[in-house]
Amino acid sequence: MEFELWLLLGIPVFFALGWIAARVDIKQLVSESRSLPRGYFTGLNHLLNDQPDKAIDAFIEIVKLDPETADMHFALGNLFRRRGETERAIRVHQNLLSRPDLPQEQQAHAEFELGQDYLKAGLLDRAEETFNRLLATQYAVQARRALLEIFQREKEWPRAIEAAIGLQESGAGARQKEIAQFYCELAQDALVHMHPDDALPLLEKALQTDRKNVRATLLLGDAQLAKHDVEGALLTWRRVEQQSVPHVALVAQRLMDGYRKVGRPQEGVNLLKSYLEEASSIDLIEVVFKAVIELDGVEAAKQLVSAELRRTPTLLGLDKLLEARLMDAPASLFSELSMVKNLVHGYTQKLARYQCSHCGFKARQFYWQCPGCSRWETYPPRRTEELNVMN
Repeated sequence: MEFELWLLLGIPVFFALGWIAARVDIKQLVSESRSLPRGYFTGLNHLLNDQPDKAIDAFIEIVKLDPETADMHFALGNLFRRRGETERAIRVHQNLLSRPDLPQEQQAHAEFELGQDYLKAGLLDRAEETFNRLLATQYAVQARRALLEIFQREKEWPRAIEAAIGLQESGAGARQKEIAQFYCELAQDALVHMHPDDALPLLEKALQTDRKNVRATLLLGDAQLAKHDVEGALLTWRRVEQQSVPHVALVAQRLMDGYRKVGRPQEGVNLLKSYLEEASSIDLIEVVFKAVIELDGVEAAKQLVSAELRRTPTLLGLDKLLEARLMDAPASLFSELSMVKNLVHGYTQKLARYQCSHCGFKARQFYWQCPGCSRWETYPPRRTEELNVMN
């Protein structure tokens, strides 16, 4: 009973203490807000109203009145950079770094912002130098990411590999996919310069890093072919099916050409037909269609395309069927079929695009790295119309 009485008496006391604490916090908040320059709130209001020009003017006035305000410098520099005024952003952040009394933490922050300015301005050498100075600071992870972007832009693939491995080891996430692609870039350069022996170990490293890297498998077959090992190349290319069935369309022409070289074209056609049953695509149909015409004739090609069109009805497939029909169309129908074919073909040119799954950038050819957002392996190996039909 006595305990309950003390508890009842204590409730008002606790309430009073909470009220006093709240009043103290409110007074402190009001005091701090009064100490801020009026222009700060004016600039903030302009930002909230999506008026960056007016916000910049307000923040410039603050910096003029109180040059020691570091936070205002950061806000002003970021606004300049976002608007593309990189020269002004650079001057703001350089001005901050010239202050001898700037705390170490803010100095690192200013260095990082300056590096971002250089990167946005395309001054990659200065950006690299700036980010390298940050590798021993609290901005080390962000600096490594920026350096990785720089090395990719400059196509310095060995340094990109080193930077990506450093990011992985710092706990910033897995980078196997990118590292494997960097090895592929080096290998492709070796193949372009007719050095397949240099490409082979690079591609082995790519596949050790990412076993599902289709590009490495394609290039490994290319390197074997360059060394006149056609059978070895065929075995390698066939491994794409195990890595990713939809990507067999990318290797179809290589396989067909390889089987022709070893004198077994029918084996190649049969293999590609089996791929069609697993992963129909217009690019795969294109290769099989030409091979079937060559080996089995126009009628067999028409039957093939007609069956695929029934299974996956697309304008791209219809365009291919009309092409087949025109090959043996009677003279009385040729003109009309040709007109329809041209009309359909005009539409298919807009649909026959690959589309990045990250940024939506469309392209006529397949890319391993998106030209729009620079991400790796974001292009599905099917055209946009086929993806829409599948969805």
